[in-house]
Amino acid sequence: MKMTLILIIATLSILLVAGLLVGRAFSANMTRATTEDGRSIYDLELVSLAGETVDMTVYRGTVTLVVNTASKCGLTPQYEGLEALHRELSLQGFAVLGFPANDFLGQEPGSADEIARFCRKTYDVTFPLFAKSTVKGKDRSEVFRILTAELEEPTWNFTKYVVGKDGRVIARFGPRTKPDSPRLRDTIERALAN
Repeated sequence: MKMTLILIIATLSILLVAGLLVGRAFSANMTRATTEDGRSIYDLELVSLAGETVDMTVYRGTVTLVVNTASKCGLTPQYEGLEALHRELSLQGFAVLGFPANDFLGQEPGSADEIARFCRKTYDVTFPLFAKSTVKGKDRSEVFRILTAELEEPTWNFTKYVVGKDGRVIARFGPRTKPDSPRLRDTIERALAN
C-alpha cells in the first residue's frame, strides 16, 4: 500500500514537472514584449532590396510574417507558399516581409538585383524584400535583434516570426514549417482577429 502511494505521488510529481516544462516551452513561442526599451520592428527605418528607405511604421496595425530567405537552399521553394499566403491575406491586414541572408552555408550569395530577379522570375514574389542582412550572431541586424530578444535566432533559412499589429513578436516557427502549416496559419489568423 505504501509502495503504491509512493508510486502515485512520484508519477504525479513527474506529470506536474512535465506539464510546467511544456507550458514554459509553449509560452516561449507566444507573445513577447518588444525590446527592453519598448521598441519593435515597426519603429525602425530599413532599406528595401531595391535600395529605398522604408519607414516600418507603415506596418503598424498589420500582422507580419518576417522570414529570412535564401535563393540557393533546399527550402527555397517555400517562396511559393509565402507568396500565396501574402496574396491571400494581404487585404485582411497581413504582409510577408522577406530578409535575404547569406548566413547559412552561403546560400544567398547574389547581389540585390540578382535576388530580386530570381524571386520575381522563379516565384513571382510581390511581397516586400529588404536588403540582405545578417540574421544570427553578434552582428545580426537590428530587426533580428528585436525578433530574437526573447526567442531563438534563426537556425536555418526560412525561419519565420509572426509579429502582431502592435509590433510584438507573437511566435517563432522553424525553417521546416511550411507556409501552409495549420499551426502557422492559426497563429496568423488569431493575430489578425485581435
